[in-house]
Order: sequence, then C-alpha cells, then structure tokens
Amino acid sequence: MERGAYNPVYVKRGLILRPQSSPEAVVKTLTWIGIVVVALATSSCLLGGGYSVGGTVTGLLGSGLVLRNSSGKYLTVTANGDFTFPSTVANGGTYSVTVMTQPSSPSQTCTVTNGAGTIAKAPVTNIIVTCSQAGRYAYVVNGTANTISAYSIDESTGALTAVAGSPFAAGGTLPIAATVDPGGTYLYVANYSSNTVSIFSIDDTTGIITPAGETLTVGNGPMAVTVDPTNSFLYVANSLDNTISAFNVQAGTGLPTAITDSPFTGGSGPVALKTNPSGTFLYVTDFTGGNVTVLGITSGTGILTTVSGSPFGAGTGPVSIAIDPAGAFAYVANQTSDSISMYALNASTGAMTAASSSPLATASSPESLVVNPASTFLYAANVTSANTAATYAITPGTGVLTLASTSPAGTLPSSIAVDPAGTFVYVANQNSADVSVFSVDTTGALAAVAGSPFAAGTGPRSIVID
Repeated sequence: MERGAYNPVYVKRGLILRPQSSPEAVVKTLTWIGIVVVALATSSCLLGGGYSVGGTVTGLLGSGLVLRNSSGKYLTVTANGDFTFPSTVANGGTYSVTVMTQPSSPSQTCTVTNGAGTIAKAPVTNIIVTCSQAGRYAYVVNGTANTISAYSIDESTGALTAVAGSPFAAGGTLPIAATVDPGGTYLYVANYSSNTVSIFSIDDTTGIITPAGETLTVGNGPMAVTVDPTNSFLYVANSLDNTISAFNVQAGTGLPTAITDSPFTGGSGPVALKTNPSGTFLYVTDFTGGNVTVLGITSGTGILTTVSGSPFGAGTGPVSIAIDPAGAFAYVANQTSDSISMYALNASTGAMTAASSSPLATASSPESLVVNPASTFLYAANVTSANTAATYAITPGTGVLTLASTSPAGTLPSSIAVDPAGTFVYVANQNSADVSVFSVDTTGALAAVAGSPFAAGTGPRSIVID
C-alpha cells in the first residue's frame, strides 16, 4: 500500500488515532494504549485512589460511636466486628484514627490501638477499637470453695454488692484464674485440678452468670486464661504440661474450638499469660524456667510461633505479667526473688529489652501486677509478711518503676485488678477470704473505700472486672 493512500480515522474509547504509516503501526499504538490503561487501572494511587484503612471493634454495647480518620473522613460504627473507612489513603500517605463521638445508651469509653501510621503499599487492617463501661461487675474465683463470687460495683464509691444467686458453682475443681472477653459478654475460668475451662454468659443487666456450653478440656494444671484484644482467640497456660492450649472463639456464642496444632510449647512451667494491645504477641511467664516466652499470634488463625530471642530472662519464680495499654512496657512479678523485672517491648518483633535498672527489688513477694489505663502507675499485690498493695510510678519514656506508696490489704493478696476508668483497685485476699477495695488519687495512692474488705468465698485466687 502506498504511503498516504489509506488514512482512516480510528476511534477507540474516545481516542482518535491517525496512523502515519500503516495498519501495523495502528496495532502497536493500540497495544501501547492498552498497557497504559491496564497500568492506570491497577495503580489506584495514580488514579487518585489508595488503600483502605480499617480494623476491629470489640466491646461495643452502646450506639453513636463515630470514628474519624485524619483525612477528615468519618465512620459511624453500629456493631462489633470489622470496620473499614469508605475513603482510601494513597501510598505513602498518613492515617490517624481517633474516636470522634463516644457511644451512649449505655455510655462507654472506646480507645484506639494501632491508630496511626503511614500507608506502605497495603491496606491497613490491624486497628483495634476497644469499648468498655465503667466497672460494673467484679468476679472472684474461690479456689478452695470451687465457687465464683459475683458483685455489682457502685460506680461512685467502688463498693461491692453481691449479685442475686452469688456465689455460683465454678463448674470445675480448684478454680484458679479467670478472664472476661473484651466485649464483657463471657467469663472464662481455669480449673486447675480438673484440667478444664468453664464458660459463663454474663447478664449485662444483672451481672448474673450462667453456664454457656460444655467445659473445655485443656492440658494438665491450667494456671492462666486470656482472650486476645480482637475477641478471636482464647489461650490457656497448662503449667504441668509446659504447653499453651489455643482456641478460636466463635463470634456470637463465645464458644471456643481448638486451633490446628494446639497445644503449643509454652516454656517451663507456664503460669501467666498476657497479649500485647495489638494482639500480635502472647507473653508467657515460666515459673520453673525463670523467664518469659514470647509467641507470635498468626493473624486470622491464632497459631502460635516462637519469636526470635525467646525466652527472655526474668527473676526467680515469675508468677505474673502486666503490659501497659500502649504496649510499650512489660512488667514481671518474680515471687521467689522478691523483685519486679522491667522491659521495653518491640512492637514489630515482640522482643523484650530489660531496663538497665531491672529487676527492681521489692520488700516482699509480688504475686500479681496490673497497669492503670493511663499507663502512669503499676499496682502490685504483695504476699508473705507484707500483705500490702503497692503503687509504683511509671517513668514516661523509659517505663522504669519508682515505689510511690503502699496500703494494707488482706492476708495473702493473690490477685489485683483495676477498673476501666482507673478509679478503683481491687485485691483478692486468699487467706482472709475477702476483697480489699481502694480508691485512687492523682498520685496513685490507695485508700480503702467504706465497707472494705468485702466477704468472698474460701480461698479467692483471682479477680476480674467487667
């Protein structure tokens, strides 16, 4: 064909092509355009789109929760579960998710974990929004009596009043530890001698507990039980088997099913468990080994894997671990060596780095630890001759502890808890069969509330607040 003899106009998707030489050139031009179109379609950033930002909400009971991203976009959340903002963020862009409006009816306080960062060519799915009310109910497992004492909490004074029907049968022998799921819907109780975990539904209006499904059979000597922040997985420390039993928690029922390959190796004498606020790592204190085993939690499956460098050294006889709400620091109560180990946590790897001044010597054996919601104070239940509840100030930036004050508790205080607002501290006293309740002032000092201590069953070993 002679040059210029054929010069049609090619129209494709609004583009007008005028080939300069031949139909073959037209084909090449259209092919090049097709490649560009595909590239533009697959690169959302080039087209002005980006990557989604979202995560999980747990514990939501009220209505009206509104989340805000730093881009000025808002999202109303009406139920627990996964959430995603409708607008995306371009690669390299930043996001910062905060609570714009707290829920009401009932009034709740929701906090955000993993809320800020930079988009790195992937959607964000690990933001955790945890909602809670002021402490409403307290549950104490009475190891000798094989019962659970249940109390309603006076929001103004912190005082305890037994709920109707309390105490309740524990459903196992020697109940020794308990936890409430992030939604405040279920109570899980580890029964040491019967090698089981009992499951109870919590009535949100009355605090009454009722058995929910069959008890779980776990390993020998279960000493601790915990639920991850997303309310997806339940873990049990089996102290006599040196294992961790792992379960998926069924949404809506709270009933667990065993995770593939469970149980997992848990160190030597695992007796306490704690997840970091992101739910990416599980920290296990090994009483016999004198260290902390750190396990990675596989997203979506809950399978546990040992992290590099684990286990990390602690003192002799570590019996309890507390992690601050920001996930920056961890503290381990070393009962036998009368000390508290202090660590900085690596959010990416889970690794623990001991503070230069760790461990901190204590006057007596610390049995249980808890950090207040503001990450400003650590509270310790001290057993042996001291029988006190101690307040330690947390140094910002380093996490180092300084003893601030001590207050008398009952005999052999075995478990300590703080309410969601950080207003009251509760101590279960094993040998005096009661619960000490303290109000907290701005310095973290504890003062017994009117009516404290409150009677419990025989041999209270653990207390949890809903």
